[in-house]
Parts: sequence; C-alpha cells; structure tokens
Amino acid sequence: MRTRGHDWIVLQSEDHGYGVAPGKVFKWADSFCSEMVKGNGPRVAPDSDIVPAYASAPIANQVPIRAYIGAPITSADGELFGTLCAIDPVAQPATLVAEQDLIELLALMLSTILSTELRVAEESRRSERLAVEALVDPLTNLSNRRAWDRLIAREEERCRRYGHAAAVFAIDLDGLKQLNDDFGHAAGDALISLAAEALRDIAREIDIVARLGGDEFGVVAVECDGAGAEIVLKRLRDAFAARKVQASVGFSMRNPETGITVAWADADANMYAEKKANKRLPPASA
Repeated sequence: MRTRGHDWIVLQSEDHGYGVAPGKVFKWADSFCSEMVKGNGPRVAPDSDIVPAYASAPIANQVPIRAYIGAPITSADGELFGTLCAIDPVAQPATLVAEQDLIELLALMLSTILSTELRVAEESRRSERLAVEALVDPLTNLSNRRAWDRLIAREEERCRRYGHAAAVFAIDLDGLKQLNDDFGHAAGDALISLAAEALRDIAREIDIVARLGGDEFGVVAVECDGAGAEIVLKRLRDAFAARKVQASVGFSMRNPETGITVAWADADANMYAEKKANKRLPPASA
C-alpha cells in the first residue's frame, strides 16, 4: 500500500474475497495503518475490535476486518512510503502476536528493496530519455508523438508499481491558423518555437514534453501531486504570457484506477473547453 497525501493506494495485493485490486484507492486517514503509524494501535492485532483506534476506524465500515497486521515501509530517506498490511474478517488466536518480529523483518526487507528499485527506476527513466533522443520534432527539438507514446507507457508502468502521482497537460496554441494565413508559415513556425521554448523552461529533466502535431503539445509532470500541478500550470501560463504566446491549456491528475491515458483524455477535453471559452471572450484592449 502506498501513502500519498490523503490517498492510500493498493500497489500489490493477494486477495481472498475482499475484491481489493491494485489501483484501488482508499482514504489514508480512514485506515488501520494510519492509526498504527501514529502509534495509536499495535502492529499485530489478533482481534482488532478490542483496539479502540481500530474499532472506530472508518475503513471497518467499508470492508469487514477482525484481525490486522501492519508495518511501515520507508524510502531511502526514512520517510514513510507506505505499509505492508494484512487483514482478515475473522479474529485470530492471540499467538499471532508472536509473528511481529517476522512482520517487521519483512517490512525492513521491503524498504531496502524499494530503495534499490527506486534508484534503478530513476536510472531507467534517464536511459529511456536517451533512447528516444532521435525521435524529435524537427522544428522544436521536442519529443515527437512516437516518443511521447513510448515514454508515457513506461511512466505508467512506474506509476502502477510505485504509486507515483503524475499531472498531464494538454496545450493548443490559439490563432495559429489565422497567423499562418495573415503572415505566412514562417510566422507560425516562430510562434510554435516560442511555445516550445516556454515548455522547456518550465519542465524538469524527468518530465515528458512533446509536440504532438500542428499546434498541439503535451506535458507529463512526473511524480507531481495536485499542489505541484497548480504550480506547474501557473509557471506555464506565465512563461507563455512572457513570450506573448496565446494558448489554451487543460490539465488532469492521473487517477491510480485509470492511469495516464485517461488523464490525457481528460486534460485534452479540459483544454478544448478552455479554447471554446476563450473564443467567447471579447478581444483584449490595446
């Protein structure tokens, strides 16, 4: 289970009748594990009903729980990453407490493995970026559609495995066709290049930035939560404004249950809604 903000995300599960699959999201504050981490309940509770913090936890109203085992999993910096936990609808013998040392050892091993995997995943991300360096849009030197598809597929794999957040942005330039008609394609190309420059300025090395065709761009802000996405959005709009680039922008957060592809579709729909609204606005006064 991955803890991320208010969410408690199932990364891997061995389910025996609960119907809890990877990608399922619960509220972290509702869980037994949040109480365990705060020290309000034991790591092994053969009968969770006799532990006040567990008996009153809201998650008990969502799934039947009478026995609980939990231990924190930490990242390399010692911060809480998530939890190893097990639940049963039937109370277990009191002798279950004797397994606590083993449970804590397993959690420690998982924490060590996790730290190693995250380092390897970061190296893999760098290698992927290098591997698609040739797949660029010739005008902007941003990744092209083929590179975009490949990179977001790999990023989705990491999100599913580690519960990473991601923010997806769809950008469409306003007025490019009219600019081409009035001043020629050289003027249009100059506008596209300015937009690409703005995107490079606001993106981090780990983010995915691509020109997807014509006046359409996409950005995936990797390991970026909702608060971070709002910051990225403001920086993006400021970067466009500084270059006098008018664009419609939509964004959406990746939902652990549906993934980046659906987030992209939502961001694209939000972008077109903004473009439609922009067309209804009166022109800005000089």
